[in-house]
Amino acid sequence: MAPTLQDRTKSPEEPAGSQTVGENNDWKQGNQSDTSCDRILLQDDPWKPCQRSRATVKGWLLKLRTCLGTVCGIEWYGYAALGISMAILSFLVDLSVTKLLRAHHWLYLKLEGNSLLQFFCWTLYPACLCAVASSFTDNICPFSTGSGIPEVRTMLAGIEMPHYLSLTNLFTKLLALTCTLAAGSTVFLGKVGPFVHLSTMAGAYFSNLCTLIQGDTKERAAGEMLVVAAAVGVASCFGAPISGEGGSTGVLFSVEVMCSHFALRHYCPCFFSAACGASMFRLLSVWSGEEETPQALFKTNFPSSLPFYPLEIILFALLGLLCGAVSCCYLFCHRRILRFTKTNAFLLQMLATEKALYSGVVALFLASLTFPPSAGQYMASKLTMKQLLASLLDSRQWSSQSHNASVQLGPDALLEWSSSGSPLLSLAVFLLMKMWMMVLAWTLPLPTGYFMPVFVYGAALGRLLGEAVAYVSSTGLTSSQLQASINPGGYALAGAAAFSGAVTHTLSPALLALELTGQFSHALPILLATLLANAVARSGHRPSFYDALSIGKKLPHLPSLVKASPRLPFTPIGQVLGPKSVQLQKVAGPVEVQHAVNTSTDQQIPVVDSHESRIVLGFVLRSELLMFLRHCTTDGVTQTLEKHLDEVCCIYPTAVLLSPHNTVQEAHSILNLVGVQSLCVADRGRLVGIITWPEMKRILEDLAKEI
Repeated sequence: MAPTLQDRTKSPEEPAGSQTVGENNDWKQGNQSDTSCDRILLQDDPWKPCQRSRATVKGWLLKLRTCLGTVCGIEWYGYAALGISMAILSFLVDLSVTKLLRAHHWLYLKLEGNSLLQFFCWTLYPACLCAVASSFTDNICPFSTGSGIPEVRTMLAGIEMPHYLSLTNLFTKLLALTCTLAAGSTVFLGKVGPFVHLSTMAGAYFSNLCTLIQGDTKERAAGEMLVVAAAVGVASCFGAPISGEGGSTGVLFSVEVMCSHFALRHYCPCFFSAACGASMFRLLSVWSGEEETPQALFKTNFPSSLPFYPLEIILFALLGLLCGAVSCCYLFCHRRILRFTKTNAFLLQMLATEKALYSGVVALFLASLTFPPSAGQYMASKLTMKQLLASLLDSRQWSSQSHNASVQLGPDALLEWSSSGSPLLSLAVFLLMKMWMMVLAWTLPLPTGYFMPVFVYGAALGRLLGEAVAYVSSTGLTSSQLQASINPGGYALAGAAAFSGAVTHTLSPALLALELTGQFSHALPILLATLLANAVARSGHRPSFYDALSIGKKLPHLPSLVKASPRLPFTPIGQVLGPKSVQLQKVAGPVEVQHAVNTSTDQQIPVVDSHESRIVLGFVLRSELLMFLRHCTTDGVTQTLEKHLDEVCCIYPTAVLLSPHNTVQEAHSILNLVGVQSLCVADRGRLVGIITWPEMKRILEDLAKEI
């Protein structure tokens, strides 16, 4: 029986072709006898403690693995463990950040009566936290700064970036993120992006653990775990409701943002792991005493009998167009500040050598602007990110209540918006100031999330429009029934989904807005506003927020490069191929095979008819070449009768052949879809070169430098 491709790819050291080559039996038996002798020596080692106990524990673990494997695959336990572990991490980070924010607020209140000390408390606290986080990441693991989503997108596209998946990076980013979030709403940063990166790092660890338990190597399973981890990162941050939709936002986010080609086989693992993470996150809130039962993260009281008037659909459509236009302005400012930080000599020097100082100075400046007795009273600066969003989603009309002295606005969160005298004025100042303050804060070399600040900003934009509509209706231009049915909180929810969707070029924020609040009565206007905002933001092939980050970092991510230069990916692959690759002719001897093994690290080496004709016959596995060399050498002595390559090794046909006239984008798509590690480039059947993932990474990096 002929050996299969799977049998031949087990290990470079394993004689996978021993079933077809009878001459290898002696070598195999000798190798097995040597291994058995080594095993006996290890078992008889007197220095190994508790041998019998260790053997008993190992036996029970093997039985446990067998029992678990009979229920479902080991990888499904890895998916569940990934979702649960990330939910626990997210809950612990939220708990730590809440404690630190309360401590800051308590100290600020204790200093009441001394404005100077209150100013120092308000500004130095976030500045020191940001400086510590920046210094910590710079000294321990510089790869932990930023969102992490652009790097994860690049890795899911097939490019290997092992430094971004290390456990050192995981712990560094987790601690630094806690310090960044504890700085509060003064720096206005979130945690979604870093948690997607943290989930991906944990997913890589669980993938290696599952591979170790199963005892085999599955590259496809490793890639699948990373795709699942991207969905888990979002689900564990928000803890979507578990009443049927748990984690669906995370899965849709993984489809839209993370993967250029999403395989259908990833759906079930993504939903399963995201549901485990979302359920665990909500249950932890119940067990900690914060809630009585799992429910929506942001409680709202929208009217269910008449959630919105039919004519308000036009206003929601206008809100979507407004959010799209504002997002274009915001993304333009973001790209300009990114370019400025990459070209300004002073900033380049400071970000390279004095990251902690830069972070502290910028955080101090932002905190000074949000000091409550000064400009901070116009921006509700005392509220945290969660309190800001909860207050903006309130269904009551602030404008009508602020003009009625007998009616109080209610909770402290709503009083913060009226401290300046007019809630509309506070909303306007908030939108104007936060536009450029967000752009400035995102230059900080910290583990930062960008989605939640944009979501809150969109909610403020929608709230302003809703309050304006309510104010106009109160002047008597409309009927009293229409005035009573206007819900500014619904406009805020639609604005949050539309603006964040326009900035990221996604539709998943629409579903996220519904899951966070449980208000499915506004599903139609929210989806309409998000679609129109995306239409405006995508016009003219403008890059999204994450595309701009990838372009600014010059990452080898092809979908982002297409947005920056549409003609660049259509470069013929023949123009960017590297030096001539290693190839073997079918009658190659041990000397030629040894030279190929020493000079190439590829797992698949192409085989041609001869070096003169260069007609492609297929490829041979590196493990079989090592077996071929062992076969030609017995006890260190080379055999006198040399055998040829095609007599010992199996030459596998190539599934796809590329032409030198194929574009870089076509080659990248084929590598992604087919799932192979290398592709042969041939001109009329003659080998021209080899495209591998490392070679594709080099090509994309060279193209990125031209932008």
